[in-house]
Amino acid sequence: MPIQSPKETFPVMVGSVQVGGGAPVVVQSMTNTDTEDPASTAAQVLALAEAGSELVRITVNTPKAAEAVPEIKQRINDAGCDVPLIGDFHYNGHRLLTKSPECATALAKYRINPGNVGKGNKRDVQFNTICEIARENNKPVRIGVNMGSLNPDLILDKMQENTDKDLGKDPDEIMNECMIISALESTTLALECGLTEEQIIISCKTSAPLHLIALYRELAGKTKQPLHLGLTEAGMGMKGQIWSAASMSVLLAEGIGDTIRVSLTPQPGGDRCEEVYAAQEITQALGLRQFAPSITACPGCGRTTSTTFQELASETQAYVRERMPHWRDTYEGVEALKVAVMGCIVNGPGESKAANIGISLPGNGEDPVCPVFVDGEKIAAYTGTKDELSQQFRDLLEDYVQRSYAAK
Repeated sequence: MPIQSPKETFPVMVGSVQVGGGAPVVVQSMTNTDTEDPASTAAQVLALAEAGSELVRITVNTPKAAEAVPEIKQRINDAGCDVPLIGDFHYNGHRLLTKSPECATALAKYRINPGNVGKGNKRDVQFNTICEIARENNKPVRIGVNMGSLNPDLILDKMQENTDKDLGKDPDEIMNECMIISALESTTLALECGLTEEQIIISCKTSAPLHLIALYRELAGKTKQPLHLGLTEAGMGMKGQIWSAASMSVLLAEGIGDTIRVSLTPQPGGDRCEEVYAAQEITQALGLRQFAPSITACPGCGRTTSTTFQELASETQAYVRERMPHWRDTYEGVEALKVAVMGCIVNGPGESKAANIGISLPGNGEDPVCPVFVDGEKIAAYTGTKDELSQQFRDLLEDYVQRSYAAK
């Protein structure tokens, strides 16, 4: 199925990054540091930005966290980074932004959860306060509806309506309906507060892929506001990556979605940047963006009992990620580089020839040499230990990048 053209949405500027309005899908991420600690939070923002995150969201949940935001921004600017910072507000955003005007100024966008901005009569007043501050500071907002923190009064009303009118809707249908109502009604309220259509992004996040697809298909037909995609709790590791890809790829292929986040639960001490790489791979797999060189690697079979090709593929991937910040800033178009690390003669030479740079390691019973291909031509046959092969291949990569891509 061909990728459909993007749905028409308003352009929203978040700092220097355009979301919607025909712009490429934007990758974003979120820190998991304590925002009250500006040093560690700034360090993680820089790591995420270096990995390729184009927007970075930070929690702003306490007065001290709000007071730390200007320092965080200063630290990342001093490091030569201008990635836009998004403030994530729940429950008390109206107070924090009011009492910390420097925080309101430093942030590039405010995220508002209409389900927990306040209760009863206070809800609209407190929502309005955040929107008014956004208007005064010329900042956009994301109206971020979450299944897990949906307005309980709205849910009860819709469930009662379902019973009274015998509509026959199941609970999931009612929840989805409530999420869309919350997003659209909150958008109307934000516009009434003086924000423009070019200052509002919407999201309706759930943790169920099929529900997410249904939600956004309906939402895309009811608004022209840019849409932020993501499972609200994707999960850990492979599960989180696959569920995110299974849901967001369908929507992106249909032209729905202007910015995405893969909300992975990291392993203890794990790399927060994994969620950035996952989001990049989703858009790159669909041909929507090109963030980094693609590395084709053999899955292995009974012909490839050696682990050498696996280790070489892993080391090559790590080397490319390590070098990409420099390559991206130095060489025009390096993101399109294609690399292959293969494990035997069956598909190895063919895949290697199809890549810009490829190496085919020997399988069981094959000669202990590794033919190497550059732009379809065999240029060498490497031999040696795994470490020697890895170093030769890295040197070849570096030389190819310098020769093949124009310096910026």
